[in-house]
Amino acid sequence: MNLLVVGVSHRTARVPLLERLAVGSEELPGLVARLLAQPYLGEALVLSTCNRVEVYAAVSGFHGGLSDIGAVLADKAGCPVSELAPHLYVHYDAEAVRHAFRVACGLDSMVVGESQILGQLRDAYTVAAEGGSVGRLLHELMQQALRVGKRAHTETGIDRAGQSIVSAALQLGRELTAGPAGAATAFPAGAATAFPARALVVGAGAMGALSLATLRRDGATELYVTNRTPERAARLAVTYGATAVPYADLGATLRAVDAVVCATASPDFVLTAAMVAAAGHPLLILDLAVPRDVAPGVGDLPGVTLVDLARLDAAAVDAVVDAEPWAAGAAVPARSLAFGASAGAVRAAEDIVTAEVDAYLTWLRGSDVAPTVAALRARADEVVATELMRFNQRRPDLTDEQRADVAHAVHRIVQRLLHAPTVRVRELAAEPGGEAYAAALRELFDLYVPDGIDPVRAGEVGPR
Repeated sequence: MNLLVVGVSHRTARVPLLERLAVGSEELPGLVARLLAQPYLGEALVLSTCNRVEVYAAVSGFHGGLSDIGAVLADKAGCPVSELAPHLYVHYDAEAVRHAFRVACGLDSMVVGESQILGQLRDAYTVAAEGGSVGRLLHELMQQALRVGKRAHTETGIDRAGQSIVSAALQLGRELTAGPAGAATAFPAGAATAFPARALVVGAGAMGALSLATLRRDGATELYVTNRTPERAARLAVTYGATAVPYADLGATLRAVDAVVCATASPDFVLTAAMVAAAGHPLLILDLAVPRDVAPGVGDLPGVTLVDLARLDAAAVDAVVDAEPWAAGAAVPARSLAFGASAGAVRAAEDIVTAEVDAYLTWLRGSDVAPTVAALRARADEVVATELMRFNQRRPDLTDEQRADVAHAVHRIVQRLLHAPTVRVRELAAEPGGEAYAAALRELFDLYVPDGIDPVRAGEVGPR
């Protein structure tokens, strides 16, 4: 089996396509089951966030695995594979490892260095592990990716600025509301630094919690939270010093706040144009949901400033367009919001990723030979056991102590003979092209190694 990553993100597609691909928690088991039902996929994990949908898989063939994953994603998006293909990115084996590590470090995020992706990746791995859809390859990949991500955040300070999708949207919203004199949006003077003072968060998931934390840290004095499940809103309200309001009072609460953050998993619109218009005063609305929570037309209302993921993405493009122009129709270049991590922190994190990828690949090549070494030692034990039994039958006159001495001596001889070649084959297998040594060992000694044997149980552990 080999590693394969196939996905769509803010780097390759716009929000409408991401909305069609977004996988809700209730959809996830069914989608994973469909992936595992494909002929070339043996393991599968799906990471779905506000700006990416990725499939991590263990596949028995590159082209077959890519075709299987592409077909499932295209069906989810409701379009032909040919329409989806230009927006897909594909990473195989070593590059799949590198991509996973970069994602965990926040290096591939819209806001470079944000730490929320680490929790999202951990949640995706937990769901896959509990559902039994990950095996040896994805288990070790995710364990190492999470460790590398934590290391990068700890050692480089890449998230020192505390930036996130929420803080980026809030910053952009403040810049927009503090626009030129005479702009349609009439927020209070000084809004760019002291605004908003009163805010409502719609949604009580991880993004809702992050929104409350960010708003509280930025000085909001009155916070409200609402959710279709009132108990969840009440728990967040206690944690962040907010007021939980009934979901049925959403429209009325709009009249008491300056800003609204929408971050639900609802398949339907949460804020309608009529509801927002009835608020009767200027509003900053941050729509951080995929699919979108805010209905079309809301952003066109007088006094309303709407920042959604599409607008954030446009801001990210604007940040690089002057520095690195690209031809019309060309692939969208790598980009991130300018208020992300510092260049020095990014370079340091990239260096960590490079070193960790090398260490992981070295371990992976070495671990591939572990089942073969285990099979060789098992074969040696079988031969020793058979010969000792024959010896004992021929020499019934020996005492138990003498038999034990003979057995001990024979085992020591065999182990000493096997020690040097097995150590050396592990060393050779860790080098590029080292899989040939394991194959030669199996051929020479006619060894049978079952598919899927876990090298951890064969005495190997991942790189640390």
